[in-house]
Amino acid sequence: MNHIVLFEPQIPANTGNIARTCAATNSPLHLIEPLGFSTDDKQLKRAGLDYWHDVDIRYYKNVEEFMTAIGDAPLHFVTKFARHTYSDVNYNDNQDHYFMFGKETTGLPEELMRAHEEQCIRIPMNDEHVRSLNLSNTAALVVYEALRQQSFPNLEAVHIYDNDKLSH
Repeated sequence: MNHIVLFEPQIPANTGNIARTCAATNSPLHLIEPLGFSTDDKQLKRAGLDYWHDVDIRYYKNVEEFMTAIGDAPLHFVTKFARHTYSDVNYNDNQDHYFMFGKETTGLPEELMRAHEEQCIRIPMNDEHVRSLNLSNTAALVVYEALRQQSFPNLEAVHIYDNDKLSH
């Protein structure tokens, strides 16, 4: 299983969109506090649409509590400051994989990335013109790469047209 972890998210719409991705991919969503919004926020609910009941959301008071909870499971820190690209990692090893994303404004804490440098992954992009990608787009891209390598377990990968309607 793949898990999306948000370190101190600040923008409700991003978290809502990520929750929708979690519902679509059967990925638990882990939120490390403090959050920059209330979980009752209208923007958060609107972005997640009516998928909230399909999302396994877990809350942590801090990163230490989260790290203790996952033990030795593979944890990947998604940052632009990494040697490895997200697509170079083998996620098809029958383990749960956790993907941690930082705050929209400052990313992950530098000391956390330095302590786990070999676990940091990046998405190649033109840093000259764009500072970063949108958080919800980044989370979707990374989790779908893991799912692709795993042959999309428990997901409907093929739809065909039948009498002008989609069927599976």
